[in-house]
Amino acid sequence: MELKKDSNAVSIDMLLIVHSEKRHAAQGAHSDRQADPGAPPQRRGGLQGVGNGIRRWQKLERNDLHGTQLTVEVHPQDAMPQLLKKFSLAKRLQGDKNGNTRARQPGGKDAHAYPWDRSSLKSMPLDLRQFEKLDTYASQVTVKSGLDALVSDLLQEAHSDLERVRAIWIWICHHIEYDIEAAQEKDRQAFKPTTILQTQKTNCDGYAGLFERMCRIAGVQCMTVPGYSKGFGYQPGQSFSGEFDHAWNAVFLEGRWHLVDSTWGSGLVDSTTSKFTFLYNEFYFLTHPALFIEDHFPDNKNWQLLKPPQSLRQFENNMYHKSEFYNKGMLSAHPQTSVIKTVNGKVTVTIESCAPTLFMFMLNGKQEHGLLSLRKNGMKLDVYPPTVGTHKLQIFAKGNSEIYSSVLEYTLKCHYADIDVRLPAELHQPVGPSWFSEQMGITKPSHPEPVIYTSDGRCSISFGVEEGISVLASLHGDDGPVTEETQRRYIFQLQREKRTELKVQLPHAGKFALKIFVKKRQEPGNYVFVFNYLLCCTNSKVKWPVFPESFGNWGQDNELLEPLSGVLPANHNVPFKLKLHGVAKALVKGQDTWPLTLNREGYWEGSCNTAGCQEVYVMVLENANHNFYSYILKYKVNAQ
Repeated sequence: MELKKDSNAVSIDMLLIVHSEKRHAAQGAHSDRQADPGAPPQRRGGLQGVGNGIRRWQKLERNDLHGTQLTVEVHPQDAMPQLLKKFSLAKRLQGDKNGNTRARQPGGKDAHAYPWDRSSLKSMPLDLRQFEKLDTYASQVTVKSGLDALVSDLLQEAHSDLERVRAIWIWICHHIEYDIEAAQEKDRQAFKPTTILQTQKTNCDGYAGLFERMCRIAGVQCMTVPGYSKGFGYQPGQSFSGEFDHAWNAVFLEGRWHLVDSTWGSGLVDSTTSKFTFLYNEFYFLTHPALFIEDHFPDNKNWQLLKPPQSLRQFENNMYHKSEFYNKGMLSAHPQTSVIKTVNGKVTVTIESCAPTLFMFMLNGKQEHGLLSLRKNGMKLDVYPPTVGTHKLQIFAKGNSEIYSSVLEYTLKCHYADIDVRLPAELHQPVGPSWFSEQMGITKPSHPEPVIYTSDGRCSISFGVEEGISVLASLHGDDGPVTEETQRRYIFQLQREKRTELKVQLPHAGKFALKIFVKKRQEPGNYVFVFNYLLCCTNSKVKWPVFPESFGNWGQDNELLEPLSGVLPANHNVPFKLKLHGVAKALVKGQDTWPLTLNREGYWEGSCNTAGCQEVYVMVLENANHNFYSYILKYKVNAQ
């Protein structure tokens, strides 16, 4: 048997079975080491030097059926005999006809069905809570001497093959940094375990080689698997050929092969700075093969562990769901190809998730040219590329964390751009009410769909509002008179019992974003954006003025029936009708003052003449014992 050296260390494990029919030959070769067949098993021969500083332990055992079994374990000089005494490979490695040990190749019982059945992200049942203590321990182990000693320390808290593999995985993912320079220069020295332990840096070959070596020391079958990957620098739809660009591992646990990638489990490389950051990723530990194939294509199809296996062409064309897609609870996405062609200038993407999730998107790096609506279990996104050509679409999900993570990336091929579908630049995401707006205190909307069409440029939108919640709305368009000063003047907000009504008048035909904000009245801070509607009007005759300007004393339960236009005609008698709560007196003030009277239905009524004035105010006296009137509404008067 050839001994393969790595630096000055040698580590092999050898099992020699001496059958009964060969006992005489064995006795002839070792005449000074004969064992009494009736004697109990015992260690024989003590410690003997073998070769260059290697020590050997021999154990002679009785086997009533097959004769005497002789186990020879050869280790480096600083190896610990109790290590392999505890984790013997005898039960884990197969022997060929010459008695040499080898890992079993993957077969039919290792294969998982494709496509993914949504049962689990893992290839075997796991409760990650069982690893909490082990993970904490393994992540804190430090290198004291060699690799054998490190593995020995790691396995102090591991009591099964699964736990041994887990401890090794956690240590590598938390201590070994991806060496970008070595990866680019293809530095073979960076692959060696001894070098990795010294620098604590390596490339993917080094990660895989170190993981395999440590597993073998721990007595677990492990293989390094080379292949293609959709990793750093991958572009959707690209083809793969030539030299393999990645390596990962397969480990044999509980009678079956499983897949791990400690390189991608340890962190990520920033695409802009090309710097590595430790960011542990649980997804690549014992990943379900039907998910692993999305970004890992092995040189040997058997290592896909799939039935049926996928072709390289399928690997290239299939949609690449990033690990965060599954980490954040996504289940599926449509289309299932990474390159999409527009149909009539439009592309639709849908995602199904196992729980309500917040999403956002970027087209060519900007949150524009799309309508994203949230669903109870997923989202729908309609994208309208503004120009003919190739576009990059990224989709992000929030999940349980406060950070949006990239989960999908598409390449859009647009052969026709529909200029009539230009969306307002201020149209933010999401569009339309959803579970999120309900969570923020807005319920039972009159318009559940994200887009509202109006033929005359006016609409009325209402929804329930939870107690203690204040609502704010603003209108935004790309053209015309809607400015920062007037964006709230085309909306008049009314409160009726526990529902808020928004009366909207559009200044002209076109598309507008109606933004909805909320705030808890008793809490400090600003209003928070919740969602918006897209308002559409094609009537070119539409030209509505602003509503009257309201002031802070305009109560939420007040109601304005007339005049709704914020601009009054000059030299006219204008009727007023309002419902005002909690006031003692009300009047309209222009050039002169006109009192309003309270009728039987609870409305304050009256009229004023606009002659000789530029502005008209509605004023109220809240306390009959006071003489101070407050402004609640302001109108402008057209120039003569």
